[in-house]
Amino acid sequence: MKISNAKLVNGNLVDIEITNGLISKIDKATGSKVTDGIDAQSKLLIPGLVDLHTHLREPGREDAETVLTGSRSAVAGGYTAISAMANTNPVADNAGVVEQIYRLGKSAGLVDVNPIGAVTRGLLGEQLAEMGAMADSIAKVRIFSDDGKCVFDPLIMRRALEYVKTFNGIIAQHAQEPRLTVNAQMNEGVVSARIGLPGWPAIAEEAIIARDILLAEHVQSRLHICHVTTAGGVELIRWAKQRGIQVTAEVTPHHLLLTDELVENYDPIYKVNPPLRTHKDVQALREGLAEGVIDIVATDHAPHPSEDKDCEFQAGAFGMVGLETALSVVVKTMIETKLMTWSDLIDRMSAAPARIAGYKNQGNEIAVGKSANLILVDVEKSWNVDRDKLKSKSKNTPFNGMQLPSVITDVFHNGDHVLQASQVVEMKSDNNE
Repeated sequence: MKISNAKLVNGNLVDIEITNGLISKIDKATGSKVTDGIDAQSKLLIPGLVDLHTHLREPGREDAETVLTGSRSAVAGGYTAISAMANTNPVADNAGVVEQIYRLGKSAGLVDVNPIGAVTRGLLGEQLAEMGAMADSIAKVRIFSDDGKCVFDPLIMRRALEYVKTFNGIIAQHAQEPRLTVNAQMNEGVVSARIGLPGWPAIAEEAIIARDILLAEHVQSRLHICHVTTAGGVELIRWAKQRGIQVTAEVTPHHLLLTDELVENYDPIYKVNPPLRTHKDVQALREGLAEGVIDIVATDHAPHPSEDKDCEFQAGAFGMVGLETALSVVVKTMIETKLMTWSDLIDRMSAAPARIAGYKNQGNEIAVGKSANLILVDVEKSWNVDRDKLKSKSKNTPFNGMQLPSVITDVFHNGDHVLQASQVVEMKSDNNE
């Protein structure tokens, strides 16, 4: 496979050859007519994106998403690696379930599907899950999270942080103090007071972030904060990093763009956990991401069937799909606003997440000998989000009808051309290792 006339972030036009899944040759572009590969036509070539926060729903809620449909959605969004959260049914709290998810990802053959293991059995927060067995399984799990629920017991959280140190694992915490968010539906603030929905205070997130930062410092372990949403949370993480505590953090694309004012029409499409916050919070999140206080962008892709969203707000499910719109939303919020460059985007959406998770064949620089996990982006074009055209099985996007910048046209996963002209190419794999 050869990719000709591709533009790197430094502006150079190159011809690249791929052999056995690796980049085998990089030359200055000759501009000659392509006969044995694809002509990138000066589109931007960057490493494949890596998501550390994906809900694939399988096993248990295949009506919302499967590993296969989620993989298709990921490819359409430029991802070559995703991380499947543990809140499935049954819960991914043992080696058997994570190995099932791993094998389903191998069978789909479109992206690397890396299972995330639960911290506690059944996500109940009472007993530690079989983290060692999951780490030793063929899935080689290194990230553990009860996402969707907070590990609220400080002793359980301490034990989890201590346990994962033995194999250089990391605990990814859903920061939500449950006693402060009983029946909460949206951000607690002016809007919630005006429209009469129970509020979700910022302190519910910040109290857990502060507690867990101190626990991580005490036991000298690795902590990752999922989907940070508040200005106060950004400041806590900044403080922790200044002290040298091993903490990393993520922000979602929707929290970089949307605010709680959208909930005024009571449309459950804007109901998400954690909730949309204020303009002040959005600006703090953008600045934190640009500065590197927030390490990565993660989608928190949370698919739901239509009946779980086509209802009154308080009965609606929390969550939004996000794999296919993530890159474009980050371009809109961070690059078009001059807060970040494309090099910064590559770090936050590819290199840094791969580094945090230890995905060694992902997030690498474009160089000879590196894995050919690559995407082509037409930065000159924009596209209109149409939920009915999403590759995800669910259509609960908050961006429906919005025009977004940058079109992903091609994706290469370990050298395989899995997205061509923005269309997913189905792969067949009998690799069930």
